[in-house]
Amino acid sequence: MNDEITRVQLNNGLLVLLKEIHTAPLVSVWMWYRVGSRDEPPGMTGASHWVEHMMFKGTAKFPSGVLDKMIARQGGYWNAMTFLDWTTYFATLPAGGENIILELEADRLTNSIFDSTEIESERNVIISERQGNENNPLFLLIEAVQRASFEEHSYGHEVIGNLADLQSMTRDQLHRHYSSYYIPNNAVLSIAGDFDPNEMLDQIRFLFEDIPAGKLPPGAAKSEPPQEKEHRVKVEGPGETTFIQLAYHVPPTTSRDFYSFTVLDSLLTGPSNLNLFGGGISNTTSLLYQRLVEKELVVSMAGSLQATIDPFIYSILLTVHPRRKAKEVLVALDKEISDMQQTPPQQNALTRAVKQARALFAYGSESISNQAFWLGFSEMFDHYEWFEQYIERLSAVTPQDVQHVARQYLRSANRVVGIYQPDGKRGIL
Repeated sequence: MNDEITRVQLNNGLLVLLKEIHTAPLVSVWMWYRVGSRDEPPGMTGASHWVEHMMFKGTAKFPSGVLDKMIARQGGYWNAMTFLDWTTYFATLPAGGENIILELEADRLTNSIFDSTEIESERNVIISERQGNENNPLFLLIEAVQRASFEEHSYGHEVIGNLADLQSMTRDQLHRHYSSYYIPNNAVLSIAGDFDPNEMLDQIRFLFEDIPAGKLPPGAAKSEPPQEKEHRVKVEGPGETTFIQLAYHVPPTTSRDFYSFTVLDSLLTGPSNLNLFGGGISNTTSLLYQRLVEKELVVSMAGSLQATIDPFIYSILLTVHPRRKAKEVLVALDKEISDMQQTPPQQNALTRAVKQARALFAYGSESISNQAFWLGFSEMFDHYEWFEQYIERLSAVTPQDVQHVARQYLRSANRVVGIYQPDGKRGIL
């Protein structure tokens, strides 16, 4: 395997990242756009996700459905995803079959058909998806907590968008969102696999370099003022289970504290997987598992730390034991956090937490698809050097660093506490 990265920016601003890997006859192609829910103003929430759907409705050259059959015949797969800061389209195919994907990405960068009939069809699909989510207590809780966590910043709404916006958004608004952000100088093309970098770059130049750059819009994100006191949110709905979500404001991924917080997350709940396409590892050695799950205060718990451009939230999600109350769970949780703020973790516990975080990072980085993912993903919030230096920076975290971020960020005044209360069990808090 060649660990060298070919990094080229075309004249129109498109950033191209290539990694030559000959361990398997595969090529993984990822087309990234710096647009997500972060870039959606009020009235346009859900636009980035909706545009993602429309990008599969075809162009004049590649009508809807044609690519599905072509990729399936080659034994490949493709998909897309919209997140807070970005939208990505990816395909992994046998080596030599990637040219058709490159042709498609170059074509739909400027020529996607926003047919009014198709837009109405997708409106119904997305609204149905959102209404289906609303039957899930965790979706209702997580959405309410996220809204309460952000007064100004557009991170406050879900990627799928608000129902009122999905019902009212027009074809022209969607197309304007597409034409504003789907420009080469707002995109990153990352490719890993079995190919010759020079030949690949020649093909990319041929397909993409004549596409003109565009003027980048200012974006919708506003600075979020510091939270000065704890907020509490209560959601009631069907079901028999009580859930708790705690959301703490945390630094952006480029902050030095992010690495310390990654270790803190590993200690508390087990490491979060920054690769959204990867799996997880057991969290049974984590502090909160031992103190909350094993003592039957909660049935399960999980932490979530995301890689984002701007400060986001660190989430702890707890499923309350049927014989317990939310109040006693919160008391026990706060005791563990207080202990961590007062006393740095033991070195052996820190070493184990770092080892687990490093292992999860490695598991989510080894396949050809994941290596292509990291090439582009790291560019969405920083640069590929962030990925290359991650393990070294994680290993440099000290017990005092962990104590510092626990004191700095895991403060009651810096969090939102959300409770999902099933019908018929009111008054737990």
